[in-house]
Amino acid sequence: MLQTTTSANDYQMALSMLESKIKLMRYSDATLRTYRYMFREFLKFVYPKRLYHITHTDIYRYQSYIVSEKSCSRSYQNQSINAIKFYLEHVLGQEKQVFALERPKKIAKLPEVLSADEVAKILLNTNNLKHKAMLTTLYSAGLRIGEMLSLKLGDIDSDHMRIWVREGKGCKDRLTTLSPHLLALLRVYYQSYKPAVYLFEGPDAKPYSASSVRKVLTRAAKEAGIVKRVKPHTLRHSFATHLLEQGTNLRYIQSMLGHTSAKTTEIYTHVSSKTLDEIKSPLDSMVSNGIFER
Repeated sequence: MLQTTTSANDYQMALSMLESKIKLMRYSDATLRTYRYMFREFLKFVYPKRLYHITHTDIYRYQSYIVSEKSCSRSYQNQSINAIKFYLEHVLGQEKQVFALERPKKIAKLPEVLSADEVAKILLNTNNLKHKAMLTTLYSAGLRIGEMLSLKLGDIDSDHMRIWVREGKGCKDRLTTLSPHLLALLRVYYQSYKPAVYLFEGPDAKPYSASSVRKVLTRAAKEAGIVKRVKPHTLRHSFATHLLEQGTNLRYIQSMLGHTSAKTTEIYTHVSSKTLDEIKSPLDSMVSNGIFER
């Protein structure tokens, strides 16, 4: 009789192969964790069916399940699709055309942005020198949290006043600005902490913990009396918006942020207060022309 079920060990091997391939292709640790989790959840759904007996129908059933019964978010569903596609295409070597799923449409949300005054309050309410240096670096250079934590001492180029971002998103190197104020703060920080390799190190001389940075920022925002939900990426959004309001060319902002498409950077024109301040409502024109009073 043909065996149609499999053991948990076979599924564990599939997960190990997925993880090995992700590492080999040099995807980020965050992607590794996400794909591993998403693919494990899919395997739980189809267990104990043999992996080579899994059909597109099983995949569609799972997508229907997480949407209708688990009420998952659009982002969750997209990540689930990506993880399954990765296994089929990169681990099993199947052609891309053999697996197609309709992607859920993303909600076009505008980024949460802090005012310059709010950013200043956060930094002023961060008393620990290392914490202040980390949050200031995030904001003043417009870095992603992973990029900031991956900075090494040699990436701070004080001769040319720039910061090297090595293998940022998309495995691309780029340059961003080094503020004289940040440089002065980093020099004081260095004299106190003497990091060996990474600019911001944890107790084990490895990069500082991302979760700890998030906690530091949340606490500082709360102490500053800011009611907005502030995340490390909020500082990056604020950096880009404030540059735009200062009149910085959008192309330069795109380059410093490491955006492949200018359309990604253009979203900041929708949250810039300067842009809105320069637009006059037609109601005001009616009032100034005396039309509204009739």
